[in-house]
Amino acid sequence: MTQQRAASFKGNPITLVGPELAVGDSAPDFTVSKNLVEQASLKDYAGKIKLISVVPSLDTGVCDAQTRRFNEEAAGLGDHVIILTISADLPFAQARWCGASGVDRVVTLSDHKDMSFGQAYGVLIKEFRLDMRSIFVIDANDKITYVEYLQEMTEHPNYEQAVEAVKALL
Repeated sequence: MTQQRAASFKGNPITLVGPELAVGDSAPDFTVSKNLVEQASLKDYAGKIKLISVVPSLDTGVCDAQTRRFNEEAAGLGDHVIILTISADLPFAQARWCGASGVDRVVTLSDHKDMSFGQAYGVLIKEFRLDMRSIFVIDANDKITYVEYLQEMTEHPNYEQAVEAVKALL
């Protein structure tokens, strides 16, 4: 049976599908698109500290700000850290947005094909077929060390706490 949890979009209820992960859990594997042909999974980033920034769509204000913020933070985190931004945007839309926005330090990955990430991490929005804004920090051994599930889709995550969770692993 698929788990479902409640959240909101501009105060209106939405349904999140999948498990609610917690600190200490093993990070579930997933399959997302790098582009229209190549795919990526958790194992592609083995041995790295991973900050996964999940946004519904890069073409919205909060998602834009969130991705730009983590792109700035990436410069000070070093080579042992990778920041992945996952959305349901098509890969070519992500590439266009990054080029137009000057975002070059985060890796954008698309969950559009089968919503594998959204289902595995409990952020798939049933009503919209998008991923709910959230943050996951995963250590080099693929254990989750920080989780932030936002309850309201239009709110910003706690950037400082997420970055501090990454720095605690360095």
